[in-house]
Amino acid sequence: MTIPEADQRSKERQALDDRIAAEPKMPPLELPPSSSSPVETHLARHRRRPLAVLGVVENGLIRLLDPTVILPEHSRVIIVASEQI
Repeated sequence: MTIPEADQRSKERQALDDRIAAEPKMPPLELPPSSSSPVETHLARHRRRPLAVLGVVENGLIRLLDPTVILPEHSRVIIVASEQI
């Protein structure tokens, strides 16, 4: 469980975030059913399903938050990080 932190955004950033949040949602893309992205094509070729897990970086190492998740040795991962503002 994360501990909430004080909002340290500037007034301008808060206003921008509020304006973005108030914008109407964009409709989903209308793609033909046969189209696929390169990632989907790659995953289909290797018959692997992507797995998303939560983790935290501590001292340059990634620690998974769910202790039940076990990745095989030499697994390949894609790291997605949020940028601190």
